[in-house]
Amino acid sequence: MLIEVQGLSKRYRPRGPMVVEEISFTIDRGETLAIFGDSGSGKSTIGQILAGIYPATAGEVRLDGQRLSYPLRGPARRRIQILFQHPEVTFNPKLRLIDSMREPYRLFHLPYTRQGLCDYLQRYGIYEEHLDRFPAELSGGELQRLALARAMLMDPSFLVLDEPTSMLDVISQAQVIQLLQEIQQEREVGYLLISHDRDLCERFCTAIRPLEGGRLGEPV
Repeated sequence: MLIEVQGLSKRYRPRGPMVVEEISFTIDRGETLAIFGDSGSGKSTIGQILAGIYPATAGEVRLDGQRLSYPLRGPARRRIQILFQHPEVTFNPKLRLIDSMREPYRLFHLPYTRQGLCDYLQRYGIYEEHLDRFPAELSGGELQRLALARAMLMDPSFLVLDEPTSMLDVISQAQVIQLLQEIQQEREVGYLLISHDRDLCERFCTAIRPLEGGRLGEPV
């Protein structure tokens, strides 16, 4: 099993209320699990814990049977990535996009050439002229495709999709979903989709689990 989550719980303040409680699920390679719920239900908290943004209060996460410790280090840091609802948070607003896209190469000692990066990005509908711009100069759809391309540079096994299309227009939504489906077919990446869009969950996901009051319901 790729991802195993057991008894995951989170509170943000000592003695504060549990935002999510006793969350358990599994995701295998090539599967997409949707956690579906209203705003404020705690669904993004689950995804952000798995991606290493917040520590859990209780519970555990296993990747290929190995219990993860947080913050994520070593291979796990590369194998688990996240695509945010607001793609602009992925990029430093003061840096040209070429500089942000070079960071994974530097961090993980990947061979880099500008032409190699440009060739890679064509698959995502991003071209060389985009790279010399700042994040604010690209559309939301362009930034989200670039954020996905940046995440996939790490060759992840598992991707958290935190409302990845909710801020995009209809055409951009379709482009991002098509890319995600193609990537999953090619690489058998496992996805956790965090969403309030029931129609998207039904079209895109292997299974759907509702989240209400911080607790995960049975598959629907």
